[in-house]
Amino acid sequence: MSSTAGQVIKCRAAVAWEAGKPLVMEEVEVAPPKAMEVRLKILYTSLCHTDVYFWEAKGQTPVFPRIFGHEAGGVVESVGEGVTDLSPGDHVLPIFMGECKECAHCKSQESNMCDLLRINTDRGVMISDGQSRFSINGKPIYHFLGTSTFSEYTVVHVGCVAKINPLAPLDKVCVISCGISTGYGAAVNVAKPPKGSTVAVFGLGAVGLAAAEGARASGASRIIGVDINPKRFEEAKKFGVTEFVNPADYDRPVQEVLAEMTNGGVDRSIECSGSTSAMISAFECVHDGWGVAVLVGVPHKDAVFKTHPVNFLVERTLKGTFYGNYKPRSDIPAVVEKYMAKELELEKFITHSVPFSEINKAFDYMLKGESLRCIIHMDG
Repeated sequence: MSSTAGQVIKCRAAVAWEAGKPLVMEEVEVAPPKAMEVRLKILYTSLCHTDVYFWEAKGQTPVFPRIFGHEAGGVVESVGEGVTDLSPGDHVLPIFMGECKECAHCKSQESNMCDLLRINTDRGVMISDGQSRFSINGKPIYHFLGTSTFSEYTVVHVGCVAKINPLAPLDKVCVISCGISTGYGAAVNVAKPPKGSTVAVFGLGAVGLAAAEGARASGASRIIGVDINPKRFEEAKKFGVTEFVNPADYDRPVQEVLAEMTNGGVDRSIECSGSTSAMISAFECVHDGWGVAVLVGVPHKDAVFKTHPVNFLVERTLKGTFYGNYKPRSDIPAVVEKYMAKELELEKFITHSVPFSEINKAFDYMLKGESLRCIIHMDG
């Protein structure tokens, strides 16, 4: 790979030219990394609902043409000036948010919201010079979440790259780079359910199921899954969900149903749908005195959350989290080791697999609600 260092690489990328239209396989030019940047050869990527949400452009600023993708695994092809902790050939996970290791957030043990590299969904260029590293016939193709993994090669800021165990199978651990860590970390790092506790998980997609998995790993005795899609309930049993509630089955707020089921409310709740009504229900269903609700789902940009202040005064706690409170470079290698030690099972999240040339099938699976995670093999 060193023979391509410092040179423009031509490769395949799945380009979104406009909102909601199938991705088009194009030959793109990928520029060499600049200072504090790394060029990666992506071997496996997967489709997250966030990619679909911004591809549809229904709730935010549309930026096109764009290369989506932010859940992936690959190897370092070359590094830019000033990069000292990564070398060509290293196995890595690109992460949609970063860790500069120098700002107040990175130095805090309580935060992972890096000042320099926190998520910016509107930015389609590199932060160092405001330019894209992708082009077709000299015209820029925009980045997504600083990762753009729907390309055989991509350029990422060094702070958004986690170096991992080279023995870890990239076609499995690639899902750790977004959804699984987000849900699992929301449970084990933020909600922290005590052993024997009762946990409600709102939204049983991949992130919600990862949250259920984290609740089970923490020792929760009852895990109640809440979702309006009854087809998800059977699958959720594999992830530790013990009971199911469909809000559509009741003519009263689901938080009242849950409080009745649990003698006053659940000990912890984790909201993973992005629905504001689910967020309110997740907060209002926790027990007074000690209940903790954690918000994970990303709402519409104009969404408003309303609840009565007395819900706080009776000692309920509401928390938010981003990426499960994991710091990408410091913490994610240890999450990969959990998988290697068989403490974290990833295979059950992976429901489909397609070659890169058929990437649009992954979108179809997710839009139909048929997949949790579809692995895209970049060599196909």
